[in-house]
Amino acid sequence: MEKTSQVSGFYKLNRVERLAKIKEFVGLTDEEAKILEAGLGFEQAEKMVENVVATFRLPLGIAVNFLINGKEYMVPMATEETSVVAAASNAAKICRPLGGFKASSTDPIMIGQIQLLTKDAKKAKKAIEENKKRIIDIANTKDPRLVSLGGGARDIEVRIIKTGTGEMVITHLFVDVRDAMGANAVNTMCEAATPIIEEATGEKTLLKIISNLADRRRAMAEVTVSKDELGGVAVVDAIINAYEFAAADPYRGVTHNKGAMNGITAVAIATGNDSRAVEAGVHAYASVSGKYKTITTWEKDKNGNLHGKIEIPLAVGIVGGATMNPSARMSLKILGVKTAKELSEVMASVGLAQNLAALRALSTEGIQRGHMSLHAKNIAMMAGAVGLEIDAIAEAMVKQKSINVETAKKLLEESKKR
Repeated sequence: MEKTSQVSGFYKLNRVERLAKIKEFVGLTDEEAKILEAGLGFEQAEKMVENVVATFRLPLGIAVNFLINGKEYMVPMATEETSVVAAASNAAKICRPLGGFKASSTDPIMIGQIQLLTKDAKKAKKAIEENKKRIIDIANTKDPRLVSLGGGARDIEVRIIKTGTGEMVITHLFVDVRDAMGANAVNTMCEAATPIIEEATGEKTLLKIISNLADRRRAMAEVTVSKDELGGVAVVDAIINAYEFAAADPYRGVTHNKGAMNGITAVAIATGNDSRAVEAGVHAYASVSGKYKTITTWEKDKNGNLHGKIEIPLAVGIVGGATMNPSARMSLKILGVKTAKELSEVMASVGLAQNLAALRALSTEGIQRGHMSLHAKNIAMMAGAVGLEIDAIAEAMVKQKSINVETAKKLLEESKKR
């Protein structure tokens, strides 16, 4: 039987049953399943950051139903926000009938910046450009393994920028980092190139550092969603109008983009990637034109179906850094991605699904209905409910349309009296 990420009623299963489905889908051993359940250990945490006193755990949920480039995916998502995993799963389900997501990505090119302070910017720029080959060659001596894998420094670009202290010459070193996020490799190469730049210009450099605006390393995804799956043409029109609001107004646009990032960031955290770098890069990319823009677009196709696209910079890796901690390795195994490019394509697809789910909810029933139904369980626990009481109190609050701690406490007292 061909494996599928479609699991009917996955949310109704208990934790042990869900884990069994994951083991079956991925082929996890019992030992790997234990690693997944255990999470990050204290000894591992001490090797990652300073002054460790404990570990802080987030819920790790699995988004099901994802079909991307014809391949089935179960997607690990680490998040504290209610309804994110459920929304991604539901959106992925309604995207399947017309083929699911189509995703692609550019080569994994990261940008290193070398800052030069100079009195004659044009002269310095020319001198650096004349030494392009030397700069690339010396950079590639610093990471022969990366070069052997098909990566390495590829090109340079020299820019003159005006600042409050005068003109500066900024050299961009473009590095293909293959399956890594690439910060360490790029920073090391920038340091190596510095003496050549200083020698060629007779000036002093200052910063040599990677840029998190990875606009040469982009992931794209698109999807066509049947109008019937959405609930008709009226729903398609409502979603497009909701998108147009976001496209025209940055106050709405930033929340629109945050909705997509709910999914992207959750996958980044689950796989041990730098979520702050991802967030910073995406929001900067949305702003480079001088106007904050949406990272997704939505339109109606000739058949009346909904068509959406996303394009974002995604500097993520499957080797090195925190991706090596056991929890992240298990998440990557569940995903089954073979390259960093594939991971970025999955993340872009998840972001598009998350955005679709939010737009659909906002333009139809309102975001609060589904979100608050799930949030009610958190409120019930805050009021002191335990075990089976949690679901009962949450359900009662939803029926009363009064989801707050005071109502939960009152219901809990009444339940205990009965």
